Amino acid sequence: MRRPLRLGVRTRLLLAVVGVVSVALVIGVAAFNLFLGQRLSDSAVSLARAQAAAERSSLEVSGGTVVSPESPDEGAAVGSPFWVFAGTTNVEKPRVPASWTTAAASLADGPERTIRVEESVRLYALPVVDGGKRVGTVVAGVSLAPYDETATIAFVGSVLLAVGLLAAVTVLTHWILGKALLPVSRMTEDAAAWSDHDLDRRFDQGEPYDELTRLAATLDALLERLAASLRHEQRLTAELSHELRTPLAKIAAESEIALRRERTNEAYRESLEAVSRNAEQMTRTVEALVSAARQGAGLSRTTSDARTGVRASVESVREEATAAGIELLLSVPPSPVEVAIEADLLERIVHPLLDNAVRYGRSWVSVEVTVSGTTAVVDVRDDGVGVGVDETEVVFEPGVRGSAAGDTRGAGLGLALARRLAETVGGEIATGANGSGGHFTARLPLA
Repeated sequence: MRRPLRLGVRTRLLLAVVGVVSVALVIGVAAFNLFLGQRLSDSAVSLARAQAAAERSSLEVSGGTVVSPESPDEGAAVGSPFWVFAGTTNVEKPRVPASWTTAAASLADGPERTIRVEESVRLYALPVVDGGKRVGTVVAGVSLAPYDETATIAFVGSVLLAVGLLAAVTVLTHWILGKALLPVSRMTEDAAAWSDHDLDRRFDQGEPYDELTRLAATLDALLERLAASLRHEQRLTAELSHELRTPLAKIAAESEIALRRERTNEAYRESLEAVSRNAEQMTRTVEALVSAARQGAGLSRTTSDARTGVRASVESVREEATAAGIELLLSVPPSPVEVAIEADLLERIVHPLLDNAVRYGRSWVSVEVTVSGTTAVVDVRDDGVGVGVDETEVVFEPGVRGSAAGDTRGAGLGLALARRLAETVGGEIATGANGSGGHFTARLPLA
């Protein structure tokens, strides 16, 4: 099957302009030549009438009969012939083709009028009246050769001029369209190059005010969406890596220890239970991230008891806390605290705060759940060194760790993940520098 011809925008615009100009030139040339032809015809008629009137004024009427003051001018120029009729009798005629004389004779007894003969001469009949009585007719002829020649020259000249104008318009339009569309081609090439290598580049044409700046703004928005999508993908990869690293390490360690030597059935059971717990934690992590994505897209409206998610978070760090000699203190209200998020997602929001507190606390970590207006407040405190005055925001940046981190393990992604997950569900996480240990607060919307 033959593919349809596909033309570029510049070619289509050029063809459209050339087509419109061609139609306009054809109409203009036709109108000009029609107007000129009419004016030439009117001029020939006026000249013939003037000549007929001049000849009539030179005639004499004697006894009711037209008398020519001169004998018939047999040598009259063919370009301006005259006929004089007394009644219907030809009393003066020029030396012209017989068809002209026949046509002049047909005008002898008629009213004042004009006719064209054989496309070469125009005749004008003017009655001769004496005492209110018609006694004869004067017929004057005007050669149309000069007029026809003028019309032909005008037609050929107008056609050549139209062709020249069309060629000039075509060349000029092609050049203008090339210049006008060049920025579009460059922006398209730049956008394609940036989308592959540098998503932070923008056209930055300011407030849109014409087609090109609107196109630039549209491409900037497209690049921003691509960059956001890529950043989201990179962030999700980093978060998954961060959140799954610990349980995977524990599973690998338990498996290695179990396979290193023969162990009792009880020891194998303990190892398998540890593997199961960590696999379950990985499952909850993945489900929490998926839940966060659903929340962000507005696809999830699940509610849960904040106490359940907080308790799960506390239990997820209890082993590390016990190994580090950290006492975990939990305070929750006696009645349910319904929040507009899933329990697993709430656990993943609070877990990085608890993990951070257990890592940097000295002897205790406290978790308190309260209600303030339309939000559930989760306060996580520890008796460690706390956050520096100039670090209350930077600690939430991906890959950034506070000065208190020192040589401790960590990738600097936990707090960034916690804040992002909280913001996804309409909440927030903040910290303050109070000089008396770490204090992180998570505020989450009530259901």
